Amino acid sequence: MSIPLARVIATEAAVELIGTLRRKHGPLMFFQSGGCCDGSTPMCYAAGEFNLSDTDVYLGNLDGAPFYMGLEQFEYWEHTQLIIDVVDGNGGMFSLDNGSGRRFLTRSRLFTDEELAALKSAEQRA
Repeated sequence: MSIPLARVIATEAAVELIGTLRRKHGPLMFFQSGGCCDGSTPMCYAAGEFNLSDTDVYLGNLDGAPFYMGLEQFEYWEHTQLIIDVVDGNGGMFSLDNGSGRRFLTRSRLFTDEELAALKSAEQRA
């Protein structure tokens, strides 16, 4: 199986839940929580319902929903690909998946040196 070269990707189960939430709430956005109340979990919001700061980093889209992370956390995770998945359980307190019986979960894998170089090169050209 080939894994797309992107900073963040979604499993089929995550794409299905994103579709369900989009039908109910409209356009969505994600923010990778860095702790606090909900630990380190991907939080799903209606588009525009989470205030981004100037230091938040855009990582890509999950089925059309933009995905962000704070700069300090990104500096720690920049060498990994985030793989957003779904498991049974309760979502984050403020996340739209809360109450659905399923929740988003971040898995990760390290980029190879070659992948990271190619990704950084592509980002510089963009």
